[in-house]
Amino acid sequence: ALKKRDPGSSQLSPAPLADAEPARDRFANMPRVKAYELRSKTSKELLTELDEQKAELAQLRVAKVSGGAASKLAKIKIVRKAIARILTVYNQKQKAEARKACKGKKYVPLDLRPKKTRAIRRALKVEQKFMKTPRQKTKSSNFPMRRFAVTM
Repeated sequence: ALKKRDPGSSQLSPAPLADAEPARDRFANMPRVKAYELRSKTSKELLTELDEQKAELAQLRVAKVSGGAASKLAKIKIVRKAIARILTVYNQKQKAEARKACKGKKYVPLDLRPKKTRAIRRALKVEQKFMKTPRQKTKSSNFPMRRFAVTM
């Protein structure tokens, strides 16, 4: 809610909040979603928790539109971060399972391959770089490097 300072001025100033206590005190009792706790859960549990958080976020957004308390408005950020944490852990689990499924196979999906740079990906592998043709092999075996007794 913005109100005018004085009739002659066109600048707006924020209206004082009803509960002007520090933000850290307000959220001290709120349970934070920790990533290490989420990693111990199964994928189904993560998805159910994600649905709960999304439902809570929808309620908070309704409260925001209808002019809810400042504590509810501040909680929107916390819930959004919690949703992001849950999605991050879920995606990490999915990728780890995909890596495990592709382990030892000839072809690996593109998103599981090492990124590096385009030039490095297209460069010859070390064993390809030092390969010799049959003709080079016979020549090197028939005419080895000469050894000299005197070195400079």
